[in-house]
Amino acid sequence: MLDINYIKENPQEVIDRLAMKGKDANEDIAKILELDGKRRALIAETEGYKAEQNKLTKMIPQYKKEGKDPSEIFAKSKELGGKAKENDEKLKAVETELTSWMLGLPNLPDTDLLPGGKENNEPLRYFSEPKTFDFEPKNHVDLCTDLGLIDYERGTKLAGSGFWIYRGMGARLEWALLNYFIDTHIGDGYELILPPHMLEYECGVTAGQFPKFADEVYKIENPTDDRIHYMLPTAEAALASLYRKEILQESDLPKKLISYTPCFRREAGSYRSDERGMVRGHQFNKVEMFQFTLPEQSDAAFDELVAKAEALVGGLGFHFRTVKLAAGDCSASMARTYDIEINIPSMNGYKEVSSVSNARDYQARRGMMRVKRANGKIEYLHTLNGSGLATSRVLPALVEQNQNADGSVTVPEVLRKYIGTDIIKK
Repeated sequence: MLDINYIKENPQEVIDRLAMKGKDANEDIAKILELDGKRRALIAETEGYKAEQNKLTKMIPQYKKEGKDPSEIFAKSKELGGKAKENDEKLKAVETELTSWMLGLPNLPDTDLLPGGKENNEPLRYFSEPKTFDFEPKNHVDLCTDLGLIDYERGTKLAGSGFWIYRGMGARLEWALLNYFIDTHIGDGYELILPPHMLEYECGVTAGQFPKFADEVYKIENPTDDRIHYMLPTAEAALASLYRKEILQESDLPKKLISYTPCFRREAGSYRSDERGMVRGHQFNKVEMFQFTLPEQSDAAFDELVAKAEALVGGLGFHFRTVKLAAGDCSASMARTYDIEINIPSMNGYKEVSSVSNARDYQARRGMMRVKRANGKIEYLHTLNGSGLATSRVLPALVEQNQNADGSVTVPEVLRKYIGTDIIKK
């Protein structure tokens, strides 16, 4: 959520910066300013009624002492109390509407981002060299099928399109990747969190996914009461609410967390022809990085998370690149995002395996997450997240970039201690 005071002081700047994300916010800002004006007017009027009511109440003992009839005071006080109560109801309605409009606004993009969408994304750096082959390489679907790593057919039979089954060495390879990610993060001082996979609605609101994207998740209704949970689309949705409505001490920050979860998403529309197999699905595994920081530390935390994601991918020996996203390609809740993109040869391009983002105080405001400074001052903290990493695109890149002429796949050195072999073959 944006700062209402910042909106009031800089309405045109907010409109212009949201336009960088492709959001025409003229109506939104006008409505928010109108509702905020109504809210303040109602508060002032109600406080006036209550002040007058208190003044009259203090006159009653004097009236009684002087033998005067206080009935007129009681009547006037009752009238003022009724007006105050009526205003309280109006205020509640105005604040509910104002909150709805505020929750609908995306985060402001950082001013150094290019406006527009994917067409303005900026590759910052490339790592290693593209793999070349002196034989006709296979795509990851054929490799995984031929080696018995993935069972697409039976995954579809169990759960429908967009699902798959890891089998044998494929399951072990998947688990090796997750262990490599987790061990690396723990070695860097991050705390491992295993959160619930079903979350309450408020988690999505805090993360910035709801209400706008509420239809893109899997919902679960409880048959015994009126509670509705949703399957987490990413561990960020859980971690962002870990300290919701809490005040942390300055000495507590930064908090550096990682979490392994399966992720569940309703992918809208049809897949492109180059997104077969595991590249886009309804369930996939991911290790998520997350930080709660002081505002002045969030830029350094962002650089740290980007470097960690790059190191993980680089440790697997991949050719990949880091891309600075344009404002319109950043998610609604993020101020800036860098994507780490792996080259998948059969797709003739790159696929994102990590998005590292800084939400600044946007999620903290939505979830009332604050920090108490050593001097006693209380302010909103900053939140950041990054994939570290999602496996459903790492594994396809791994088998394609490390395939051999005989159809086998060389296991990256960092994974061999987990999987117990250096070659996967029939």
